[in-house]
Amino acid sequence: MPSPGAGRLLLPPEVCAEIGRRLLAWAEQALTPFPWRGERDPYRIWVSEVVLQQTRREAAVPYYRRFLERFPTVHALAAADLEEVLQVWEGLGYYARARALHAAARRVVEEFGGKLPANRQDLLSLPGIGAYTAGAILSLAFGQDEPVLDGNVRRVLCRLARVEEDPRRPAVERDLWATARSLLVPGRAGRCNEALMELGATVCRPRRPRCPSCPLADLCQAHGAGVEEALPRRSPRPPLPYRQVAAAVVWEGERLLLAQRYPDDLLGGLWEFPGGTREEGETLEACLKREMAEELGVEVEVGPLLAVLPHAYTHFRLSLHVFLCRLVAGRPQALGCAGWRWATLEETASLPMSALDRRVVQILQERGFPGNFSTAFYV
Repeated sequence: MPSPGAGRLLLPPEVCAEIGRRLLAWAEQALTPFPWRGERDPYRIWVSEVVLQQTRREAAVPYYRRFLERFPTVHALAAADLEEVLQVWEGLGYYARARALHAAARRVVEEFGGKLPANRQDLLSLPGIGAYTAGAILSLAFGQDEPVLDGNVRRVLCRLARVEEDPRRPAVERDLWATARSLLVPGRAGRCNEALMELGATVCRPRRPRCPSCPLADLCQAHGAGVEEALPRRSPRPPLPYRQVAAAVVWEGERLLLAQRYPDDLLGGLWEFPGGTREEGETLEACLKREMAEELGVEVEVGPLLAVLPHAYTHFRLSLHVFLCRLVAGRPQALGCAGWRWATLEETASLPMSALDRRVVQILQERGFPGNFSTAFYV
């Protein structure tokens, strides 16, 4: 990752200084109130920044409050089981954030006496903390003159300086970091960073930017040229790969068979209906039989299709085909998963599960399972 401040300035120093002054003046009346706004506790700032990754600010508020209610200190988070952390995180998605937050909290307690370090090198050594998060913590919690560069800031800077290149290129990113640093008013970096991010979120939006309301409009090169909506430029991305996935709903009396994902997998640590991805030339039913043998060491009879659920992740999209199945032979064992268990529908509420598996639970509840299992299996 490019080092913050190692590049060249994209704007003259005097323009950067003027932008910093205007941002501070604008922030006095423009910052949207959020529960983390004005916070100076390093742990709470850290949690807010992690929650806000890949999450709209308005949507993040209840999750931020819920997380801090359950884990009010770094010691409380470090002492918790990962499964409990994932359950509290449920609904936010991108569960790697929660796993990294939990692992980093344990490191903070073990190596830093329960206090988040106040220097960039130590912060960057913690799981899940990159240059942006480190800059936010250092400026907001510790008052250090450190910049931030997230999607909103990147967009504002690309338009101000009329950057025509892809901002994801390392050389361009270094220049953006250097320019972001140059905008900071000494001693007021935290408020400058908040104002810059707020400007990108509410005024300098990706589409239909509100240029007449922008305090920097007369300094913006893209606006002056009428090309603000064309920036920042991005190289075209290939279409998302598509997968067909089969999952088994296996009942034993009132209980369902569930498998737990390996910690380092996508959605690591979550509980799911067992199954996997269909291979080339394989039917969904054959896929499910194979996956159940490889994952849990059991043989199943594949019954009727219960539901087909489309879903999209960041790097691929899928259709989940959910089948009612009957256990024919073998006893479950964790061959291709982190663990397994039997659980009632009611017990699944306390287990961390993905949004997709949670939809399967909802369908089962709506259709009267497990009471309707025998009838449905033979229809």
